[in-house]
Amino acid sequence: MKTRTLGNLTVSAQGLGCMGMSAFYGGRDENEAVATIHRALDLGVTLLDTSDMYGPHTNERLVGRAIADRRDEVVIATKFGVQLKPDDPSYRAVRGDAAYVKAACDASLQRLGVDHIDLYYQHRVDPRTLIEETVGAMAELVQAGKVRHLGLSEAGADTIRRAHAVHPITAVQTEWSLWSRDIEDEVAPTCFELGIGVVPYSPLGRGFLTGTITSTDTLEPDDFRAIGQPRFAGENLEHNLAIVRALDKLADERGVTTGQLALAWVQHRGEHVVPIPGTKRRTYLEQNVAAADLDLSADDLAAIEAAVPRDAIAGTRYTEAQMASLNL
Repeated sequence: MKTRTLGNLTVSAQGLGCMGMSAFYGGRDENEAVATIHRALDLGVTLLDTSDMYGPHTNERLVGRAIADRRDEVVIATKFGVQLKPDDPSYRAVRGDAAYVKAACDASLQRLGVDHIDLYYQHRVDPRTLIEETVGAMAELVQAGKVRHLGLSEAGADTIRRAHAVHPITAVQTEWSLWSRDIEDEVAPTCFELGIGVVPYSPLGRGFLTGTITSTDTLEPDDFRAIGQPRFAGENLEHNLAIVRALDKLADERGVTTGQLALAWVQHRGEHVVPIPGTKRRTYLEQNVAAADLDLSADDLAAIEAAVPRDAIAGTRYTEAQMASLNL
């Protein structure tokens, strides 16, 4: 696979989001998950994305087991900042204070079974803690050799500038796909101006842009998409299905899957953009990786955007409460 740069960090042009292997999307098969990670490495994927909140904690352990004998092939990205409790599903807190940053890093290192984290993100910005304090503590982790590069997730443009002034930010992770394009207003231009890479998560619209989800009835009962996510609910779902059908037609004309076309569109957002489509199965992984080499002409891109206009999607990308946690 070709490579791209996030700041001064070189990674594969496409990464692998590992979240769904342990959380949020229902259905767990750790053997297949490990096999999927191994296959990703075989195909040239080097960037693996996880977080201490996935599980919570179990996804980091899974990734750690999968790469134990292949550490030199991997750029490990993990995150801190969203505090969950395994014994209390209703508990959720966001923390960015210096003491928590350092404790969270040590815990992630232990779960991953590594001596350093290649890319360490603040998962959500803590509104009660100055970003200067949080990034200052993250910078100390770099100085201590525990972390190599710093990142932010779902941070607004002003926060990114303030953070970058404390210590160079290598990457900003945020949702970016044909159905989530707010990043194009301020966040992406700010990153490109400052030399910061962008790592789009959910580049396939949580699977919706593959064209394979036509009803939440087909999802697992504990799949969060089936539990109150606006774009998957009621009239919004029906509206959004019509848009995906237009994308289906374009994909058929080009001899690719709908998901590959949608993912290739994200790959074409810029040379320092590295999407991390998530999957827990080798079949879908191989389809996603193939999209990294799909060349789209200016006419192709125009046809895709005509089929899926920026503001055509119905519903917000998260619930009202979840949207409130974003630093936008």
